[in-house]
Amino acid sequence: MKEYIEERAIKIAHYIIDTNATVRQAAKKFEVSKSKEYEVKIE
Repeated sequence: MKEYIEERAIKIAHYIIDTNATVRQAAKKFEVSKSKEYEVKIE
């Protein structure tokens, strides 16, 4: 996985854990699509 994608995935994961946000809320906060966020987590 490319380093910047891994870093983004970690930031999003921390945000979800720290705020109890949904995937949709996190995607909106980080300006990525919900499907792109799922794709990063699966890889």
